Amino acid sequence: MRHPSVNSARAAYVSLALVVAAGAAACGPKDNDANGSSGDSTPHKGGTLTVLNSDPQSDFDPARLYTSGGGNVPSLVFRTLTTRNRADGAAGTKVVPDLATDTGRPSENATVWTYTLKKGLKYEDGTAITSADIKYGIERSFAPELSGGAPYLRDWLVGAADYQGPYKDKKGLSAIETPDDRTIVFHLNKPEGEFPFLATQTQFTPVPQAKDTGTKYEEHPVSSGPYKVVKNENDGEHLVLERNTYWSAAVDDQRKAYPDKIDVQSGLDSSVINQRLSASQGTDAAAVTTDTNLGPAELAKVTGDKELASRVGTGHFGYTNYIAFNPKVKPFDNPKVREAISYAVDRSSVINAAGGSALAEAATTFLPDQKSFGYTPYDLFPAGATGNAAKAKELLKEAGYPNGLTVTLTHDNAQNFKTSPEIATAIQDALKKAGITVKLQGLEDNNYSDTVHSVKTEPGFFLAAWGADWPSGGPFLAPIFDGRQIVKDGANFNASQLNDASVNAEIDAINKLTDLDAAAKRWGALDKKIGAQALTVPLFHPVYKRLVGKDIKNVVISDWTGVLDISQVAVK
Repeated sequence: MRHPSVNSARAAYVSLALVVAAGAAACGPKDNDANGSSGDSTPHKGGTLTVLNSDPQSDFDPARLYTSGGGNVPSLVFRTLTTRNRADGAAGTKVVPDLATDTGRPSENATVWTYTLKKGLKYEDGTAITSADIKYGIERSFAPELSGGAPYLRDWLVGAADYQGPYKDKKGLSAIETPDDRTIVFHLNKPEGEFPFLATQTQFTPVPQAKDTGTKYEEHPVSSGPYKVVKNENDGEHLVLERNTYWSAAVDDQRKAYPDKIDVQSGLDSSVINQRLSASQGTDAAAVTTDTNLGPAELAKVTGDKELASRVGTGHFGYTNYIAFNPKVKPFDNPKVREAISYAVDRSSVINAAGGSALAEAATTFLPDQKSFGYTPYDLFPAGATGNAAKAKELLKEAGYPNGLTVTLTHDNAQNFKTSPEIATAIQDALKKAGITVKLQGLEDNNYSDTVHSVKTEPGFFLAAWGADWPSGGPFLAPIFDGRQIVKDGANFNASQLNDASVNAEIDAINKLTDLDAAAKRWGALDKKIGAQALTVPLFHPVYKRLVGKDIKNVVISDWTGVLDISQVAVK
């Protein structure tokens, strides 16, 4: 999944900044106490909000963005059929209507979804938003020159697998019908009870065909949200947004739109961003970041300063850091070896390597510990806080290694506190106590990603991470454990290459459910069933700590994104 820091939520082995975009890992509003330090805490309209980011807001075209819940900065300009609920903590994991009147009306078997648009929706030029514009916006996302968005539509829509977009195929997608200006109907290949979550992606943004400028559209996309783009320099490195006077809160109950202007400045070093937010001088007093975490050293300084500590927001996003096994490689084909490693892991040392308990929470389940994912507590190989070396040695003996064994652990050389050398070394030290000698193989970032994501080069034992495209067990478990998602000639995320008919069937059965609470319970049960095979060793869920400027008000951090929701912020 890509992360909100960078517009989305799906990638697996992305930089920390990527992850930071989507969110963090487990609790909610009780930790979120950042509200700035000025006297009047009541949010008011007006002023300029400055955004200090590391990654540029590149490809600012709704077709090309890979976002969850509509994204962060993108959702100020692009409205979608549905969106995330803009609320703190667990309440923020709900999908709610945006342009549509509801979250969608499914057919009995969830293969047809119908939406009705709200009345009075307008673009920045005052023209009406129609269902045909949403259909066109989706169709243009299939154009090869506008690729980059989530892949689901190509898989889910009837007849969409080979569609090349409206520039080459003007007939469009027959799977999307627009019987009138306010109605849009989607026909799917198979039941998908989570279609309302998909409808939060920016590909569902309306685009007026007459204003489409192809690859140049990102320079001035036509706004359907509370702000319009007035400047886009160096492919999103500097974005300036001002009010869309035709936007109305009467038809948008999710975005507050307090500031008059939003100035997004990117390409900054993370340490500089945190220094500027800490000092809060001049315009930086009314500044935030949507992609830069506090590191361990910075957090230690902040914690000792009461005023600074009051300006730290804490977020949790559905993300798990884990050890991946490839059972096609010996000795990891032996379940006893995988179980032995599961028992030997010292999670307390791993968490220390990840920055400490303020930045990481121990994990024994693959699913994040949030209700929306279907989190079901289990610890099938109880290692305690510091590992169970005796049990690990016992299992190694049963596996035919009474004198221990030597294995190689592949990791990323990037200092990202998740798949990096510090984590690998903590695992190496713990496994040594169980008689397992671990040789470390560090790879440069791009080489690491290419190596571990290829069936042909995938090692037997490596560090990995996964985040969800939306807060549900589906996009968390299916890419990692559905045998039909094994990619033999491309980026493969099913590292264990599990192709279990019962697992695949249960994934299909859960996907038919439109009762998302019922679906969540079954995702949790499936997580436990898969966990018994010791195909991964869950290590920890990250926690995001972000500073805000001293004049920032109305900090909202949901468990959907784990980071400050820019649509709620006020500077006055």
